[in-house]
Amino acid sequence: MAFLDYSAKRMGPGRLTRARGLYARRGKRIFDLVICFALLPVVVPAILVLWLLAMMTGPTGFFAHARVGKNGKAFRCWKIRTMIADADDALIKLFHRRPEAEAEWSKSQKLADDPRIMPLGRALRRSSLDELPQIWNVIKGDMSLVGPRPVTRVELRHYGEDLHHYLSIPPGITGLWQITDRQSGCYVRRVALDKQYVQTISFVGDLAILGKTLPALFRLTGR
Repeated sequence: MAFLDYSAKRMGPGRLTRARGLYARRGKRIFDLVICFALLPVVVPAILVLWLLAMMTGPTGFFAHARVGKNGKAFRCWKIRTMIADADDALIKLFHRRPEAEAEWSKSQKLADDPRIMPLGRALRRSSLDELPQIWNVIKGDMSLVGPRPVTRVELRHYGEDLHHYLSIPPGITGLWQITDRQSGCYVRRVALDKQYVQTISFVGDLAILGKTLPALFRLTGR
């Protein structure tokens, strides 16, 4: 695949590392499935309500964006739609009107004041409730409950020599970056946290991150 070819060129032969340890290789997947299926009775009704609310403001309630997963495999990362229709075209027009917005976007792939985000979408993003549909990505195996933040192909350039750490495991709905440095757009810090997580994966560590995720959501620091 294109993503895998891109990764190989950046890293050279033999650089695609694999997470080691029984939990990382087998237990983590079992852990994901057990937790996900236990949460379905609560999460599915919540997703349905949010989907209906999003449908009231546009032609669709869901949004799928291409992200890069384990071994460079591309997948569709699902969310509740938080932006206006034709958001990509609106972004290009915004860049023409405000060149400084393009410079801001190039640094973090986000805008502090993004006019494309709907009022409901802003609330969902601040609480990260828009990411609830990613439970389907976890069940499919594209993602894990805990791991690096899923990134686009363009964002891979920020990982440099540490790219193989990101590509060695599935990205996560939550992770070290999400609970410690969520407000920052600094990729240096984000890459360092992803690397730290990959090198120290453990069952106890994942439980600790999940336990700290809910308080982080209540702080409404999402963007």
